[in-house]
Amino acid sequence: MAFTARSEETRAAILAAARRRFAADGYERATVRAIAADAEIDPSMVIRYYGSKEGLFAAAVDVDLRLPDLAALPPDRVGEVFVRHFLGLWEGPGAGEVLTVLLRSAVTNESAAERMRTIFATQVATALGPTVEDGPTRAALVAGQVLGVALCRYILRLPPMAALDAETLVAYLAPTVQRYIGAPLA
Repeated sequence: MAFTARSEETRAAILAAARRRFAADGYERATVRAIAADAEIDPSMVIRYYGSKEGLFAAAVDVDLRLPDLAALPPDRVGEVFVRHFLGLWEGPGAGEVLTVLLRSAVTNESAAERMRTIFATQVATALGPTVEDGPTRAALVAGQVLGVALCRYILRLPPMAALDAETLVAYLAPTVQRYIGAPLA
């Protein structure tokens, strides 16, 4: 039993170190050796638990957006609830770490970009549900809006965007997301 507990502790330490390193350096510059050093273990342990840098990255960016049941909401509140939830993913305690890793890495690594596409295409489209006309297109528009905000606010930290309090950002962003979700198609 102690072996299993120690194994899980080692696995968790590697994953935490990998998320920090991928967030700081991106996929291309992060190395198994640096991640192992951060986790204070031998690099062979990273390979033992995750198989490769690619396997470790896949585990580090396993993202469930935990989107609320948007179909249960009044249609005119979907944009606001979605934006609040998305900001909560980034701004809650320790919440944005995995998303930061994925967003930074998706810019330079095709596997990360594909993972990002899959997450947003499946989870956002599913959350919008079958009641939304042209769901995949609308999900892509919503993803583009919120990922653009995330890039500017949490990665690039553009001063005006980063300085906005969450309520002000919701007030600006929610009507645009609502329009993407519910406005009649032209």
